[in-house]
Amino acid sequence: MGKQFPAMLPEHMDFIRKQHMFFVGTAPLSQEGHVNLSPKGYDTFRILSENRVAYLDLTGSGNETSAHLEENGRITIMFCAFEGPANIMRLYGTGAVILPESREWETLYPLFDPMPGARQIITIDVHKVQTSCGYAVPFMTYEKERDTLNRWAEHKGEQGLHDYWQEKNRSTIDGLPTPLGRRLGL
Repeated sequence: MGKQFPAMLPEHMDFIRKQHMFFVGTAPLSQEGHVNLSPKGYDTFRILSENRVAYLDLTGSGNETSAHLEENGRITIMFCAFEGPANIMRLYGTGAVILPESREWETLYPLFDPMPGARQIITIDVHKVQTSCGYAVPFMTYEKERDTLNRWAEHKGEQGLHDYWQEKNRSTIDGLPTPLGRRLGL
């Protein structure tokens, strides 16, 4: 049932564009380190080419992905069909963190709708695409996006977000420093 591909095919890209959420998986090199799995919503995912994707990373209570990527680059993105035909798709690749002061930010950020609390862009060079059946994934009906994160970030304001990043986003739960933490001198 599972199939592997060296790049995304047009039907893979069509499937991705229809999804309302995706999951990001990363891990540190340390055997004692924690594997991170994060759900992502909003319209924050972009296909750049058949082997490159990016997503706008919004402020969260942790910043595991960025530190793991800086340490070892490994990342997996997973999409699940909660509506329509059963399907699971994973994008395996090497990720990088793009911070607002970088030249690449100037190129990539305009591809996204501006979002309050945007802290970085994650790019992934995809080396393997894998599909599988997803027969056990339940049907779930999409209702709408939650506006809680946007309202929270707007309420925090620029200084409030900076303070929050300083408190919550400078290192991982395993103590790895994050690129955002270094950028802010944390």
